[in-house]
Amino acid sequence: MPRSVNAVASRRRRKRILNLAKGYWGSRSKVYTIAKNTVEKGLQYAYRDRKTKKREFRALWIQRINAGAREHGISYSQLMGKLAAKEIGLNRKVLADLAMNNPDAFKAIIDAVK
Repeated sequence: MPRSVNAVASRRRRKRILNLAKGYWGSRSKVYTIAKNTVEKGLQYAYRDRKTKKREFRALWIQRINAGAREHGISYSQLMGKLAAKEIGLNRKVLADLAMNNPDAFKAIIDAVK
């Protein structure tokens, strides 16, 4: 009796990896073992950078809020401390957007906490 192998599952597994490797250069998209390594590394980078992206955006928002606040004679840390004391619940993303795109509303917030 011939050996029974689950070729359907094997083919599906290899095809999935090669589909994920589409667009890679040369053997990285053609040869299964190389494609597998490349895809695994790419998924590691994707996981890591989803965390890094949050960090980088928070830093960007802080820089924008700080720049907007200093135009009105208050530092970022003083502004955030006063916002917390007055229990104004605006997050950094919203504050940064206001500082960039709506300076009048941002000035009104600063005047409210001064």
